[in-house]
Amino acid sequence: MSQQTAVATEAPTERLEAQRTIAAEPHEIFAVLTDPQGHVAIDSSGMLQSADGERVEQVGDTFVVHMDREALGDLPMGRYDVTVTITTYEHDVEIAWTILGTVRPQIGHVYGYRLEPTDDGESTVVTSYYDWSDTSDEWRESGIFPVIPQSALRGTLGILERAVVRGYPQESPRES
Repeated sequence: MSQQTAVATEAPTERLEAQRTIAAEPHEIFAVLTDPQGHVAIDSSGMLQSADGERVEQVGDTFVVHMDREALGDLPMGRYDVTVTITTYEHDVEIAWTILGTVRPQIGHVYGYRLEPTDDGESTVVTSYYDWSDTSDEWRESGIFPVIPQSALRGTLGILERAVVRGYPQESPRES
């Protein structure tokens, strides 16, 4: 059984976090988070439809996600693609990325996960975060933040746990 906690942050207007303890080792969880198809598999928003690209292994690696904003019913953006660029990569510890999409200037928000094994070594505390503290004033003043609510972070953590516990494939099929 897992535990889930909402985490208060120092700058609540620029960062959201959620935590969940998952009964799995960090490498099992990291395998999902480094796989483009894993991002689609654990998305709680319904926006991520599919992905193209290889498993990421370092800062600067990229993959493409095919999105459908209509799933949220908030903005009439329809289907579009974004490029996910890895900005933080510490194997089995932390991964974060920013998104290059169709809007200009780029938004510059960051999504990520930190993994910390529990003392007993049988579980991992997973922190999901969404940070828009480095966005331009133009975007910050636009009123779009947060793009996703904290409940989406919590929901994705629940789906991540389910995927890992069920034995998410270590290697997933790639689109040709």
